[in-house]
Amino acid sequence: MKKIFSFFIVALAFSCGKEKVLQLPEINSSEISEINDVSHAYLFYDETQPDNVDLNRKNLISTTNWLINVDKRLTLKQAIPKIKFLQDKKSNSSHKNKNAKNYFTCHDLNSNNLGFMEFTDVVYQNESLDDYSGVLSNLEDAPNSTAIAFEKNNGIVIASTVLKSIIKETTKDSLQFYLKRCDTVNSLIFLNFNEDLSFQSYIDFKDVVNKTDLKDAKISNKEFIFN
Repeated sequence: MKKIFSFFIVALAFSCGKEKVLQLPEINSSEISEINDVSHAYLFYDETQPDNVDLNRKNLISTTNWLINVDKRLTLKQAIPKIKFLQDKKSNSSHKNKNAKNYFTCHDLNSNNLGFMEFTDVVYQNESLDDYSGVLSNLEDAPNSTAIAFEKNNGIVIASTVLKSIIKETTKDSLQFYLKRCDTVNSLIFLNFNEDLSFQSYIDFKDVVNKTDLKDAKISNKEFIFN
């Protein structure tokens, strides 16, 4: 079993004889600090590539837990297609381990060590989001539903049939307050992320959502990446 103990705020790898640096996204504190039996994939920020992404996946073993190291400077538009590719590669492998999971690697600021965020069951979908009133009308067919859109300027918009309103003045600091207001029986919450968000911002928002103590509402495993 391979264990992860060392801390790297910068991950290093070698490709074609050249050393490359990957800046890990930061998280205030992670509930997961150690994972056994792992393989690594790296998504480097590389301005020499057409999409600014260089994927190194040479040492991935399908039966292990996968640690996906994504440079925090990449946008979701750049990173998500590569992440979906890795998800498909693992799910379509002839050698599977139903207990093996997928994690993003982060720098845990509280412990000054590595931290991990699981995304095994996340299904990324692309959609265009132009009209929030349209989102609210679509949700009317699904009682107790809430759609949260994380904008490219880090603003947050909430369209909720639970709250019966569209809230556009939300900030990251008040997000947990509104999530708890939407915490009703059989309530489903959908997360929508602008494709121009940095991966760091994505981790920031996901961390707030994951750490909100919801009693009844469920966070949908489908995440929508909109333009």
